[in-house]
Amino acid sequence: MSVDATVRSEPATPEPTIRTTLNLADDALLVAKQIAASERVSLGDAVSQLVRAGAGVGVGVGAGVRGRAPRLRGRFALLPQRDEIITPDHVRELMERERI
Repeated sequence: MSVDATVRSEPATPEPTIRTTLNLADDALLVAKQIAASERVSLGDAVSQLVRAGAGVGVGVGAGVRGRAPRLRGRFALLPQRDEIITPDHVRELMERERI
């Protein structure tokens, strides 16, 4: 079954709303509709929850998904703070080691 959904970016990101068409199996659509109805969210938000849950990042709109999405700065995920400062020398050394 084909579903036309509006995918909205998180409030912290300045990206515009994107419309897309998804081809979902009937059982997947039924699950998404049930989540949308039980949590009183849009179908697109319910599908987003399920995708995040499957990817292991969780987040979200309701309490139905465990975990948290990474914090974002623009489009980039922020990594946990470390005890060391990463310098261009660190990057060069890693690039040489990885032969990049």
